[in-house]
Order: sequence, then structure tokens, then C-alpha cells
Amino acid sequence: MIAALRDILSASRRPLKILIIKPSALGDIVHSLPFLAAVHKRYPEAKIHWVVAKGLHSFLEGHPLIERLWILDKEGWKQIRRFRHILPEINTFRKGLKEEHFDISVDLSGLLRSGLITWAAGARCRLGFSDSDEGSPFFYTHKIEGGDQIHAIDRYLKLARSLDCDTSQIEYPLPPLPAASELLAALPVEFCIMAPSAGKKANRWPAERFGQLAANLPLPSVVISSPADSHIVEEVVAASNGKAINFAGRTGLKELVSLIAKASFFICNDTGPMHIAAALDVPVFALFGPANPIRTGPYGKSHTIIQETLPCSPCYAQKPCTKYNWRCMNDLTVEKVLHIIQVTRMKTEG
Repeated sequence: MIAALRDILSASRRPLKILIIKPSALGDIVHSLPFLAAVHKRYPEAKIHWVVAKGLHSFLEGHPLIERLWILDKEGWKQIRRFRHILPEINTFRKGLKEEHFDISVDLSGLLRSGLITWAAGARCRLGFSDSDEGSPFFYTHKIEGGDQIHAIDRYLKLARSLDCDTSQIEYPLPPLPAASELLAALPVEFCIMAPSAGKKANRWPAERFGQLAANLPLPSVVISSPADSHIVEEVVAASNGKAINFAGRTGLKELVSLIAKASFFICNDTGPMHIAAALDVPVFALFGPANPIRTGPYGKSHTIIQETLPCSPCYAQKPCTKYNWRCMNDLTVEKVLHIIQVTRMKTEG
């Protein structure tokens, strides 16, 4: 533990009040749950608040370990036409945080916006990574090195250890889930899930190939996405020879967790629901190209990374791929992916 932090923790004569700053994205929030579990276990009387982006807040609503959610309207505050409302809303948000008198604020995002929130909350201890981006370390009172060649979960747990938390066991305290719905009850007894979308276009395996893969799997495939990516799911289903079920935008975030928990296995690009599957210990077959699975792949030993070995990968899709035209994804064949899934499942089931 950082010495100065020890003084703050030992001097507190009341339950600690801790602010976690991790607004987005879905996968990153799932990555943060082991940090939440470790902090709660070490300080069970602490009041833990969480800054989360509007739209993703529904995933954490009603969480028994979180005293209060602070909803950050990231998209709304970018709209110029709302200019008259934005500054008052931000000021109200800032004042509300300040009035809570947090003992510790922890920035898990490491960006300028999250650094500013860490500072604005006015905690006695503002903890973050010394190697964070966009100048955010300027706003911290206490810093540790995170490292960029370890998984995001292990990176966050470094901060937990600096707070004297035991991180020997990884736990995912998922929020309470809704009762089983008729929608989920109508699904086949056994099925796999496909998640063919991704935040960056460069991280997407062609949708048609997902469909061709579904056509050759022994189980039906439930294909998921947000409503905005429903066209990708439609392309997958069209190429599946009737073996895929369109589930684009048909569940909320918590119902999505219930759906994933029922799956026999999960096939995906680098996308948020992949991390829900990993947290539930549903076997994941993750297709990676420009992204780095060491940092953002499914966490745990029961999962399989499928990728092409190229000298330029991972490049994180920071620049247009003019030389190889995203060969790391486009050269990945249906036959190769199907073979790896078949062999891996035979070993696991045998």
C-alpha cells in the first residue's frame, strides 16, 4: 500500500466513501467488477459510488455493492444545440460530487475527462495510473504504474492492491438479473451465441463469414447486437442457411447477461458482451486482428483466441490499413475458425 494512503485509511473514523470513475464502455465496466469486489471485501462498510455513462447505467442499476450511481451524459453534453443546458448540468454534476466529501476517488479510465472528474470530486486521495493518457495523471494525488502489456483486469487490480485489498481471487459481482422472460424461454435448449459487431470496423470479421460459420455448427446460433448494428446481424442470418436466430436489440443489458449465461459457447469479435461471457465462464472463441488480446481479450484460461499471425498485428487500428487491407481479419477463413472450435470443444468435452 502507498504510505500516504495508509495514513488516510487509518485516520478515517467513519465508513469510507469511495468513488469509482469508469463511465464506459460495457466491456470496461465488466473488467472493473473484480476491482469493486476486492474493495468491498476489504472495506465492507464503505459507501461506494460509481460514475457511469448514460445508457450503460442500466447495467449497474440496483447493484447491492454500489451506494449510488452518478450518470454522465456523455453524448448529450456533446450536442451543440443543447449548449444552454450543458454548462448548468455539468455544474450540478460537479457540485453533487463535491458535496459527498469522498475519502478516495479512483480513476479506472485514465483519460482527460475522467481525470477532471477525479479532481472535481475533491477527494482527499485521488488515485490513478501514472501512465494514463491525455494528461489525466496531473489530477491525481497518488499514482501507480499500470503497464500496457497486461490485461485490463490485472491493471485495475493493481490499484486495488494499492488500497490494501486482497486480489488473489477474481470475482465478478454482477448486478441482480431479471426473472427469465418468455423471450429467452422460447429459445432452443442448446445454442451458441455470436456477436459479430465491434466498436471499430477494423475489428470485425466479415458478417457473411459469421453466417457461413453458423451454417456449419452443430448448434443453432443466437446472433446479438445493439439496434444500431442490426444490419450486421441480418447479414449473418441471411448467410446461415436457416441456422441463426436474429436477436439484434431484443434484450436490455441485464437480460443480455441472462441470455449469455444460457449459451453453450460464445463466438465474437473484440466486443463488450465477450467480457460478460468470460465473467460467466461461458467458453469464448474470440476473433482478434488489430486489437491486442493480451490487453482486452477474454479473461481466463477456458477461452480461445483465434487470429492470423502477421508482423503488423496488433496495430490497434490507429491508422488506415493501406498495406494489408486488414488482412489480420480478412485472411481468417471460415474453415480455420470452424476447425479450431471443433477441436477445442472435442478436447473440452472429451
